[in-house]
Order: sequence, then C-alpha cells, then structure tokens
Amino acid sequence: MAQSLCKIYLHVIFHIKTTSPQIANEHLERVHSYIGQLVNDAGCQVIRVGGIGDHVHVVCLLSRDETVSHLVEEMKRNSSRWIKTLSPQYEHFAWQGGYAAYSVSQSVVDKTISYVNNQREHHKKVSFHDEYLQFLRLYNIDYNERYVFSD
Repeated sequence: MAQSLCKIYLHVIFHIKTTSPQIANEHLERVHSYIGQLVNDAGCQVIRVGGIGDHVHVVCLLSRDETVSHLVEEMKRNSSRWIKTLSPQYEHFAWQGGYAAYSVSQSVVDKTISYVNNQREHHKKVSFHDEYLQFLRLYNIDYNERYVFSD
C-alpha cells in the first residue's frame, strides 16, 4: 500500500457579515478555542486561532484527507451556529460568504503564529480591509475589490 505523506500549513482568514454583530472581547477566547476544536474534529491539526471581533485567523496543518473548502465550511457553519448560543446579542450573527486561504512555508510558520497572536496591536494601525488586500497582493491573487468585501 502506498503511503501519502504531506505537511501543508494553511492560514485561513474569514470575516463577519457587515450586518452581523461583532464578537465581544469577553467571548473571543472561547470562540477561537471552539474554532480550533472544529479544525481538529475535521482531522486537521490546529496550530493557532486568533483575531479580533470582526474576523478570524486560523493557522493549521491540513489533513491529507481534507479539502480547504470543506474545512472552512465546517468551521464557519458550526461556529456560527454555536456563537448564536453564547448570548442573545448574537441572534443575527453570520460569517461572510467568502474566505481567504494561503499556504504557509515551514520557514515562516512561527512568524505567521506571531502575526496571529498580535492581531489586537496590529489592527490599531491597519484596518482589516487594508490587511486583507495586502495578503491578496502578497500572494499575487487576482481579485475584484467590488466583490472581495461583499456579504
């Protein structure tokens, strides 16, 4: 039997809908932990989940049996449902339809984790909008800005 060997680090970013309430600071750690558990439940290995009230960053090892789109679908669908149980303020909580996912080289995994860990400070200087566009440019992704931030 042939053995499949792979080690793919993934950095996923997704944002709340424009009509959605932001995740309150007192709930962020629980939300991030829950999303991390969803990553593990999908057979992948969570490395770090972080972000601020309007978006999430997930760094993980992608399982050889999982697709990026299915992993993100599971994270967003299940976490959205769970977040609604945290408080009545999240009754209309929802993630945006899209997401960004990038492969991360082994040589910059620690730098990526540090970046995710420092989101609160980072976003005092850079908006999510600008950050997202910087990632798209860094990874040479063709995009139409008109659609990038639509719900």
